Amino acid sequence: MKNNLKGLSFIFILVITSVFCLSFNFRGVLHPATGQKQARSGVLSATVSGVVSSVYDSLHLESSGLSKEAYEFTLKGIHELRAKGELVNDSIVTICDFTRPSSEKRLYIIDLRNYRVLFNTWVAHGRNSGKEIAESFSNSMSSYKSSLGFYRTGETYIGGNGLSLKLHGLEKGINDKALERAIVLHGADYVSPSFLQSNGFMGRSYGCPAVSNREVKPIINTIKGGSCLFIYSNDRNYLSHSSLLHTAA
Repeated sequence: MKNNLKGLSFIFILVITSVFCLSFNFRGVLHPATGQKQARSGVLSATVSGVVSSVYDSLHLESSGLSKEAYEFTLKGIHELRAKGELVNDSIVTICDFTRPSSEKRLYIIDLRNYRVLFNTWVAHGRNSGKEIAESFSNSMSSYKSSLGFYRTGETYIGGNGLSLKLHGLEKGINDKALERAIVLHGADYVSPSFLQSNGFMGRSYGCPAVSNREVKPIINTIKGGSCLFIYSNDRNYLSHSSLLHTAA
């Protein structure tokens, strides 16, 4: 009996130690010590990649539909934005994975500090970006298309769609006209289970990442005030032109 208890105690200590090491390593990736030089290459180092894989697996992000590529690109962008002082809150990140159809829950809000998925829900894309899947993107006025890339969340306001959240596009020529185009996060009645059941896909916006009216308030309250929002697609033009994903060493 004593031997069994000793064995269980050893396993418990091993698990706690592993979790602590993972926590320390991952926090170091996102929050390096003052004066510590950050990696600036467009490719994750082997150490960072290993930590990213561990967290990606522990949060079961693959089973919830988020591609590892989207997650890795998100962390690359956060590294760069943090180095540039663009983020007020670099612990909360929102990912819209537009490689997936609107009928699937493709919006993820992740607490990187505490390793929790806070939201995994539906999000609409622009009406001219495609029907079920967003395939075309634009930074132009009146295009009614979604814009890819990294955004910083701003302040809230009450507009025609109720409570809304301003988004500051951080990639020149890709999404930097977001404010001018009134691209914001807002609620919409066409993002709902009933709309999906009736149509087979979610409704589309004028380019905004719209969420359900039921969830818009808690989502906005979670991400407002300077966190990162990343709208991702495996679009060749974006991936080859994003300065945040292709930085000089």
